[in-house]
Amino acid sequence: MILEPTAADHGLYEDTMARFDSAAQLLDIDRGLYKIMRYPMREVTVYLPILREDGQIEVFTGYRVQHSIARGPAKGGIRFSPDVNLDEVRALAAWMTIKCAVVNIPFGGAKGGVKCDPTQLTQRELERITRRYTAEILEILGPEKDVPAPDMNTNEQVMAWIMDTYSMHARQTVTAVVTGKPMSLGGSKGRREATGRGIMIMAQQAAKRFGMELKGAPVVIQGCGNVGGVSAQLLSRLGCKIVGISDIHGGIYNEKGLDVEALLKHVGDHRSLEGFEGEKVDNAALLELPCDILIPAAAAEQITPQNANQIKAKLICEGANGPTSLEADAILDKRGIAVIPDILANAGGVTVSYFEWVQDRMGYFWREDVVNERLEDVLVASFQEVADYTTRFNVNFRTAAYMLGIQRVVDTIKTRGIYA
Repeated sequence: MILEPTAADHGLYEDTMARFDSAAQLLDIDRGLYKIMRYPMREVTVYLPILREDGQIEVFTGYRVQHSIARGPAKGGIRFSPDVNLDEVRALAAWMTIKCAVVNIPFGGAKGGVKCDPTQLTQRELERITRRYTAEILEILGPEKDVPAPDMNTNEQVMAWIMDTYSMHARQTVTAVVTGKPMSLGGSKGRREATGRGIMIMAQQAAKRFGMELKGAPVVIQGCGNVGGVSAQLLSRLGCKIVGISDIHGGIYNEKGLDVEALLKHVGDHRSLEGFEGEKVDNAALLELPCDILIPAAAAEQITPQNANQIKAKLICEGANGPTSLEADAILDKRGIAVIPDILANAGGVTVSYFEWVQDRMGYFWREDVVNERLEDVLVASFQEVADYTTRFNVNFRTAAYMLGIQRVVDTIKTRGIYA
């Protein structure tokens, strides 16, 4: 039985559900059917005893939430962070359900995480945590059940450990149990760059929609990892002027534009922006820099009621999950700042994860240009479908995206019926 969220649980999940509720009301969906969507299908909490390198035993807490499998296997990343909690994972799983529905790929939504600080763990300790976590949730994983992917502080290597652990228990190699794997283990070409490429595609579509000129347009990006760094690289190749970018330690600004290729090489060599030429700014100030396009591609809750009135961008493309708070959304909307929401803007990653899953299951792998072409096809079509909803219902892009995703999931539930 799924329990109502308690007062202690109130937070990101209930903020997410407020967005669900608003979209559902505009669609006038049957209340009973909507109730099924509003709560996760399954929540699992596991405790992981791990032998540390110093011989001490420590117990870590892990979660996996499957929000919906109505449209297909659950899909969602696994994150390692000291801030991981059930409320966050629950919200992210719900977002994944809608994200997959918005881009119309046959997955439901899930999310997982382990509460730990990877910076304080050795590689062997990370492997032990990953393998024990996988073993504890083994029964709910599988290519037809739940397909994890990398997320915050996890990567191709972590996915390789998950795939190997699952395969050892299955007594056969099962590459399709995770996506975001190394190429040698069935990964897809174009997967690492997919989220950043999706941001670039969304910026192109939004520019057409709102009559913006991309060539020479000043762009600010919070984050320079796979999402922010790739976004910066691809947008600069389109002629955009990347004037500000940051990492976890802070950012740099140059109103004349940064040399993105040199910057990314510097980050690759030094694992930090520190020492690269440019005016230093902190992450908070970076968001308020003058620009045409702002891409928050770092963490959740970065645009809040405290800074939303200081945002100078004309367009925001959300690269991170949940970078704009519920209250900030209303402020940005009132100010006429267009927001391409995370569930659309950063859906490139899950789309190419879907392609990877398909390739693993068929045992045939596509050229990178084919992957990129098919990604663009999916995202351009999805952008247009969301844009059509904005016109039809006179709503902003975030509300339209939630409406489209919820409608697709509810239609599926209605068609399948209720097993009782």
